[in-house]
Amino acid sequence: MVIGIANTQKVTVTLPKATVEAVRELVEAGKADSVSGFVLHAVRTSLEDITGWGPMLAKALEETGGPMTAEERVWADEVLGRSGTQGAA
Repeated sequence: MVIGIANTQKVTVTLPKATVEAVRELVEAGKADSVSGFVLHAVRTSLEDITGWGPMLAKALEETGGPMTAEERVWADEVLGRSGTQGAA
């Protein structure tokens, strides 16, 4: 018997074949319990990142003077080795 099955819902996702094969290889190597378990872990991690980092970054910005200025963005782009504005900090 699977515990907690009543609290789950089956969904279908489309992934690149290479990604699916990489996950299956991890399962075969014993580094992941199952494909479903791996995907569940990835989704939970992503949700935690999105819901956890946003408020933390907002608080940090508030405590340090607000959003980056244009000058700070230019500096950050230079430090990160970025050129142009597309994908800038």
